[in-house]
Amino acid sequence: MSVHSMIVLLLLVTLCAHGGKGEESAGAPRSGHVSVVIVGGTGDLAKKYLWQGFFELYVHQVGSGNTFSFYGGGLSPADAATPALFEILKAVSCSKDASEERCALLKEQFLRLARYRQLKTLEDYQALAEHIGRELQQEGITEAGRLFYLSLPAFAYVDVADKINRSCRPTGGPWLRVVLEKPFGHDIRSAEVLATQLEGSLKDEEMYRIDHYLGKQVVAKILPFRVENKKFLDPIWNKHHIERVEIVMKETLDVKGRISFYDQYGVIRDVLQNHLTEVMTLLMMRLPTNLSSSEEILQRKLQIFSSMLPLRKNQAVVGQYQAYQTTVQQETNKTKDHVSRTPTYAAVLAHIDEAQYEGVPILLISGKMLDERVGYARILFKNDVFCLQSRDGVHCKPKQIVFYFGHGSLQYPAVLVSKNLFRPVVTDSEWTEVTEHTDVNILGLPISDYYVQTPTEQKEAYSELISQIFAGCKNNFISTENLLASWGLWTPLLNSLAGTYPRIYPGGGDNRDLLDIRVNGKDVGYTREVVIISPEQMGATSANSFQVMQGNFRRADMVSAWPEELVERLAADIQKEAEAAVREGNVFHLAISGGSTPLALFHRLALHHFSFPWSHTHVWMVDERCVPLTEPESNFRGLHDHLLQHVRIPYFNIHPMPVQLNQRLCVEEDRGAALYEKEISGMVHGSSFHFVLLGVGYDGHTASLFPGGKADEVGEGLVALTESPLKPHQRMSLTFSAINRARTVALLVMGKGKHELISQLSRVSDKPDKWPVTGVKPADGRLVWYIDYDALLG
Repeated sequence: MSVHSMIVLLLLVTLCAHGGKGEESAGAPRSGHVSVVIVGGTGDLAKKYLWQGFFELYVHQVGSGNTFSFYGGGLSPADAATPALFEILKAVSCSKDASEERCALLKEQFLRLARYRQLKTLEDYQALAEHIGRELQQEGITEAGRLFYLSLPAFAYVDVADKINRSCRPTGGPWLRVVLEKPFGHDIRSAEVLATQLEGSLKDEEMYRIDHYLGKQVVAKILPFRVENKKFLDPIWNKHHIERVEIVMKETLDVKGRISFYDQYGVIRDVLQNHLTEVMTLLMMRLPTNLSSSEEILQRKLQIFSSMLPLRKNQAVVGQYQAYQTTVQQETNKTKDHVSRTPTYAAVLAHIDEAQYEGVPILLISGKMLDERVGYARILFKNDVFCLQSRDGVHCKPKQIVFYFGHGSLQYPAVLVSKNLFRPVVTDSEWTEVTEHTDVNILGLPISDYYVQTPTEQKEAYSELISQIFAGCKNNFISTENLLASWGLWTPLLNSLAGTYPRIYPGGGDNRDLLDIRVNGKDVGYTREVVIISPEQMGATSANSFQVMQGNFRRADMVSAWPEELVERLAADIQKEAEAAVREGNVFHLAISGGSTPLALFHRLALHHFSFPWSHTHVWMVDERCVPLTEPESNFRGLHDHLLQHVRIPYFNIHPMPVQLNQRLCVEEDRGAALYEKEISGMVHGSSFHFVLLGVGYDGHTASLFPGGKADEVGEGLVALTESPLKPHQRMSLTFSAINRARTVALLVMGKGKHELISQLSRVSDKPDKWPVTGVKPADGRLVWYIDYDALLG
């Protein structure tokens, strides 16, 4: 054991013993024999990280007075699994400062101390406990404690914890520590149930819920860095100086081989609710007076959770890489009709309701199949310097602090402070300032524009956390209160997103700007409109080959997408037509139908299309129910409440249908239809609307033109009184003559309930008397069907 390693371990033990809320709060941990049991000892996690971590613990403890036994537990019989375990153990490696001879000796000793045990039944655990007891008695050594690492699916925790409690709990003074891997529940309810069940077998201080992100050296450095540089940070760590906070974890890998788990959880549960949330609390919490006190750190974290504003649906965007559906079908035996809405990418905007951080956006972003593997937390500060010419000067560049977790263009973990902020102090012997840099850029700045601190020795996160578990230090583990507070924050958002279709993205560099987001007040959204594809391109992988399908339906153009993307596309198309009409003739005539289908479109136009030329737009009604315009059943009332009152459109540009004249509703002698037709003829050139938006009813009606309504009797008239089979029966409607004169007619069809209608319409011929929508055939314009995937595919 090196002198440096011994000093570090002693420091860790001392810190935890005096403030870490472990069992050894009265002094250093007792020396003696430690039995380490990895349940799931031949699994992937144990193979990649755990055995290496426990080997490093053993190496650091040689000569410390502690002795060890290591057990790899599993469901398989010993004769079948023992060879696999020892192949894993042979692969552990020594640190660079160990000589070849010493390394070989340590590995040989480690292998002699390790063995495989079948751990399937209660009797198996009882046999293990008896074996440990016999060894202690035969060797005449004192027991220090027992450490069980549950490298298992979460559904097995309760059963295994019960077996450990009933058969393997040491008696007297030795400690018991049980390590649990995430996930710790699926939502707040399941997390509460799991916590309650585990508390029936284990004390809270015996449970170590591990989040390996908290073992990363840079993450563990966040609080010490804030304390060390308090005099620089205190004046600027607030809403007056921080522009935004970004916490990002990007991955290039897919989830092949993990679908059975991942499809139930998705990226928010897998990464944001735990890893990124923990980093956020470390960045935003008030500094504790004692960095070694796990109790005080927990209270500071809980204060942040209690101050978080609720996360709403419009504060998140989700995506899914294109090949995900195929992998789900292959690994879960789902049919091709199965559609998974599990997100593999998410960006969430959070805010803290405290005066210090009021209005500061906090972005938590993660995704699979992105362009690079990298993780970082960035605090971007406002820059009040404007450089007219010397834009390359240090004060003209972004002001930021970056906690760089590793990978990406910078291969080592580091804390970076832009040189236009301050020069951070270095008081920790485990960290050093780097002055010689390679030619790389980090988040918009060459690395030479940063003060850079990096660990003197890079350590793996699991190895760090295993050392802390052995020392009884709980600072970097998830308590029950912390866990439930986090789920309390995330569960409402997850519930609100349950029915949302993620934006499909191709993966890797082909994503380009497709997943870029824009913060708009308390909302977040994608910056780019959806991409168009043809049906035959659905299996392709380029960036322009997915998301919105464009083809033909009933010999007319068709656009299809998930509902949100479809509405985005329709709104963009309407604005494009409006801008073209205004350029051409300084006016845009838009005719809109009623009902519930276009409400999402109205909201989209009102909230996102601020550049829409409303001042040059005239809004007309396609149809109206014969009720007063102030009644909730009125189509105009719906249009007014959901769109018109939210945009700056001149009063005289709004044209409701005159269904109430002479204090009567839709009386033919009052000639309301003729009045509206006269108004159209006088204001709309050639009575040709630039854009007509229609819906389709379950019976095939459109506007207020219903089956059997004898629409042909109207002749060339533009407006007519009609009869509906539903109350209120009387309606006023544009006729086919008016609709088919339009430059563009859009038919918007949404919802799974319309799938049967779309199936029938794909087969029937033109029969306006039976299927009125088939009479929509613009004479000189174009017809476009906007059909969401629910309606198109059922």
